[in-house]
Amino acid sequence: MADQLVIEFDKALRTLFAPAPTTREVPGSKHPEAELSDDERTHASALMRINHVGEVCAQALYQGQAIACQNPDLRLALQQAASEETEHLAWTERRLVELRGRKSLLNPLWYLGALAIGIGAGKLGDPWSLGFLAETERQVEAHLDTHLSDLPGQDVKSRAIVEQMRSDEASHAATAVRLGARELPTAARMTMRLASRIMTRTAYYL
Repeated sequence: MADQLVIEFDKALRTLFAPAPTTREVPGSKHPEAELSDDERTHASALMRINHVGEVCAQALYQGQAIACQNPDLRLALQQAASEETEHLAWTERRLVELRGRKSLLNPLWYLGALAIGIGAGKLGDPWSLGFLAETERQVEAHLDTHLSDLPGQDVKSRAIVEQMRSDEASHAATAVRLGARELPTAARMTMRLASRIMTRTAYYL
């Protein structure tokens, strides 16, 4: 138990404070930097900060669900998805630097909240945990669609990152359904959308 606590604490520290690794090339990295006005750069940076917060939360959610999961095969699938989310974390982090932006000041709070939700979802059993995962990924995919509309058209580097993230999130949702996800009640889905709206509006500024 002590060893496991150390491992999980190390994961949290790496997510929050260490540069995230990526094995895939950063999408859009070969495109030249676009000419952006100060307002466009500030807006693009804020959107990418929101996406970075989403990836911090994704790491915590997957970590929490894996902690509570009793099925070795499902735990492996969660860890694989978390690995891809780590790449998203790296891409958004690097893009923030390029846009002269910053990470959210509330990242530790976002992480702890998402970790608690992930553990709680995992405790409900694998079908509900997978249902929560599938719904989360669907909402993230929809959220990324809005960012593709909101990002400056000439900011091809940010758009390439968001497009690849959207593709990966759709794949994660499909995997959860394939593994036996149960459809969440309407009230649960609406609550998740409300919580996501609060998070995104806060992270835009903080």
